[in-house]
Order: sequence, then structure tokens, then C-alpha cells
Amino acid sequence: MCYILCFVAISANFSRFKSTGKSLKEALLCAQSEDRLTVGVYESAKIMTDDLDSVSFCVLAMDGEFQCDIALQIHFTLIQSFCFDNDISIVRVSDMQRLAEIVGDKVEPLEDAHCVLITNPADGSWEDPALQKLHLFCEESRSLNDWVPEISLPER
Repeated sequence: MCYILCFVAISANFSRFKSTGKSLKEALLCAQSEDRLTVGVYESAKIMTDDLDSVSFCVLAMDGEFQCDIALQIHFTLIQSFCFDNDISIVRVSDMQRLAEIVGDKVEPLEDAHCVLITNPADGSWEDPALQKLHLFCEESRSLNDWVPEISLPER
């Protein structure tokens, strides 16, 4: 009986994570189509410094380079702290290449998709259901002491 309950719980979490990954992809594509994405560590830090109120959501992407790049690790720590201090939802993905494929230009590949910000629309009159799901996911994760939850992006 315990095995069945554990399997059901694991299955529910797997489908929740899969759904969350799909929501992240949808939110990124929607923001991209409305020119509300900022891609790159330095570009994101500049937006957070210059126009903090415009930032709605932050995605940090790790890759093999992350483990060897102390400066990138420091930037991630500072961005995470900034997000926590300013109630900005934040998630981590482990596949920077996949994130770059989603948010990148089809003509020119992205060199730095380690950090992606979704900003609010200028008029403030919009709600994205996918982004709302992500905010709820982050809120639930924080209540479980998972401050920077990891999301798996869906395959192509």
C-alpha cells in the first residue's frame, strides 16, 4: 500500500514539474513576442538596478561553465539575493542551451542566456496565465523552503 501511495505522489510531482516547465516556456515565448525579455547576466543586473519595479520574473540557467566560473556564481548569488529582497519570483533551469533556443534569435545564437528576466508590460493591464502559474509554483516552493526551485524545460 505504501508503494502505491509513494508512486502516486511521485507521479503527481512529475506531472506538476512537467506542467511547470511548459508554463515557463509559454511565459518566455509570450514575453518574447511582446518584447518584455531581458537576456544576459549584465543586462539583467542593469534592468534590476535601473527599473526594479518593471521586473516580474527571473530565470537562472546553469551549464557546465557555471561550476568553473566563480564570477558567474557570484552574480547568481547577488541576483538571487536581489530577487528575494524585492519579492521577485525566481527559478533555476539546468539546461542553458535549451533556454537559449527558446529565447534566442533564430538567426544569431545567444552567448549568454544564464539569466533571463521577464518584465511587466508598460501599461500594466495584462495578466499571463502561464506566468501566474509560475508565481504560484514559486510561492509554494518557498513555503517548502525551496527558495530557488529548479524547473525542467520541455523538449522541442
